[in-house]
Amino acid sequence: MNSFYTEDELKELPIKSFGKNVLISRKVSIYSNREIVIGNNVRIDDFCILSGKIELGNYLHIGAYCALYGSQGIKMEDFSGLSPRCTVFSASDDFSGNFLISPTTKKEHNHIIGGEVIIKKYTQIGAGTVIMPNLILQEGSAIGAMSLVTQSTEAWSIYAGTPAKKIKNREKGLLNFIKEYE
Repeated sequence: MNSFYTEDELKELPIKSFGKNVLISRKVSIYSNREIVIGNNVRIDDFCILSGKIELGNYLHIGAYCALYGSQGIKMEDFSGLSPRCTVFSASDDFSGNFLISPTTKKEHNHIIGGEVIIKKYTQIGAGTVIMPNLILQEGSAIGAMSLVTQSTEAWSIYAGTPAKKIKNREKGLLNFIKEYE
């Protein structure tokens, strides 16, 4: 048996739509009311969690053990990717101490903070990175491994650290190859 779902099996998953050449590991967990849209040439590796409203563009790779929590929405544009063990949150509990923190308590006792996360084209996220809600990783951003992203990034820049800070500008040589994929 193949470790990825067949096209017929993909049709049975709780996703809204998917394109051509989509490889999703049989070991991925999907929690969605058909709010997940997947483009063409997408690969999602073992032990990932996809939850909520998620839109994946074309030519994407999501490495093993990644978690996308999209209650407020997550968009990944073309040619972007998540290295293994990345977590993307579009919502977070309020840790101020004024509210309870648990999905098992009454909603009126919780305060959820959030907003859509947008990962623009040509952005790559290093292994073990955590991305917090309500931000945009601008086109061509690169985030170093084990970073904590709490603010939007500048286009074609490299960030690293906890919290992530701009290290330097990023080269654009990869754009030379894009015409071959159009």
